Amino acid sequence: MNPDEAASDRGTETILLVEDETALRALARQILQRKGYKVLEAESGLKALAVWEQHSDEIDLLLTDVIMPDGVNGLELAHRLREQRPHLKVIYTSGYSLELENLENELREGWNFLQKPYHPRKLTSTIRQRLDEKVSS
Repeated sequence: MNPDEAASDRGTETILLVEDETALRALARQILQRKGYKVLEAESGLKALAVWEQHSDEIDLLLTDVIMPDGVNGLELAHRLREQRPHLKVIYTSGYSLELENLENELREGWNFLQKPYHPRKLTSTIRQRLDEKVSS
């Protein structure tokens, strides 16, 4: 990897990371923090709503698993947060492709969706691209 590529996916923004798998959440947090991002974590949609209540003004991007326990999945979580902030940037992740077939218009690989397992470089480049997108009116 060349130095320009490494620098281009760095950032200082705040990411709300919602992932129920502890090891994967820890790995994603570590990857993102090494790139300079501030990471707020939650292991479920319900806990993410509590984090949002305290930090909504700081959060630049929601990175959420689609399938989660506690009754609030990633799609519902994003919908609720976007009711408060319509232009919140979101990236969904999932290891289940069959359950996502009905959502192919909403989820696009490499833009707002990452299929698990994903490469660390794919994670950071996708996040950087979403954060750098201009909001359309």
